Amino acid sequence: MKRLLVTGGAGFIGSNFIRYILNKYRDYRIVNLDKLTYCGNLDNLRDVSKNKNYSFVKGDIADEKIVNRLVSKSDIVLNFAAETHVDRSIKDPASFVRTNVFGTHTLLESAKKHGIDLFIQISTDEVYGSIEKGSFREDDPLRPNSPYSATKAGGDLLARSYFVTYKLPVIITRSSNNFGPNQYPEKVMPLFITNALNNKKLPVYADGMNMRDWLFVVDNCEAIDIIMHKGKAGEIYNIGGGHEIPNLELTYKLLDIIGKDRKLIEFVKDRPGHDKRYALDITKVRSLGWQPRHDFKTALELTVDWYKDNEAWWKRLIRCREDIKY
Repeated sequence: MKRLLVTGGAGFIGSNFIRYILNKYRDYRIVNLDKLTYCGNLDNLRDVSKNKNYSFVKGDIADEKIVNRLVSKSDIVLNFAAETHVDRSIKDPASFVRTNVFGTHTLLESAKKHGIDLFIQISTDEVYGSIEKGSFREDDPLRPNSPYSATKAGGDLLARSYFVTYKLPVIITRSSNNFGPNQYPEKVMPLFITNALNNKKLPVYADGMNMRDWLFVVDNCEAIDIIMHKGKAGEIYNIGGGHEIPNLELTYKLLDIIGKDRKLIEFVKDRPGHDKRYALDITKVRSLGWQPRHDFKTALELTVDWYKDNEAWWKRLIRCREDIKY
């Protein structure tokens, strides 16, 4: 039996990971620690809420008392908790520093104090910055260009330092853009899907030629699972979907699947510090036996179908989007 503490488990990737683990490992126990900010939603886990191996605790990863209580009863800590939306980080960097840096530090200190078996820091390809050609390797320098990515890089560096200095068994994962069910409708994929379903404009930054690599969230969960069991402490693992596409082309594909006119596209002023392209070399994680299983077109259709079938879920959340685009 493994005892997992999953922080940020009511969010998009965290909730999908919890569901994946509970379905695969019948003897694993999971405690979900989540502050339930605007994008944390327990409806994401309604289907597993009665599972005897799952429990939820509302709390902040920067709260030392709560963290120590939960970490002391855990074997593995997986830190999904983060402020993640770039546009929000431009408007309010302080909250990103508190959660992504100070909160990560609080978890690391507690993990060190209680001698846990493994600490997995869930991170992002955005810490590398933008790349014109080729793909980022795990040993490439970090050049974050937004307050969001800078604070995630800060958390990563703290985690690495705890491995080097204190011998805390730490692994860092950095994934490309995730998509799939339960993603809060401020990120580009669910924002555009829900806007199109409501016949609202789809705001595309600049010329729409910013390139992103897309990873179906279930594939990311499978990769993290393999890394948790086969990964080496002290290592970083890139997780990419292998499907790179300009934002404008993605928008076309979504509109075609939904059956809406491209006249819904609205080009808007670019955001400050907007990275042009992300790309990851995933050789290292492939060496553990992982590769993305889901075909991009099929996964895209599954995602659109999920939002069509779960209108009540996302309509309750739209009111909280304010004027954020993506």
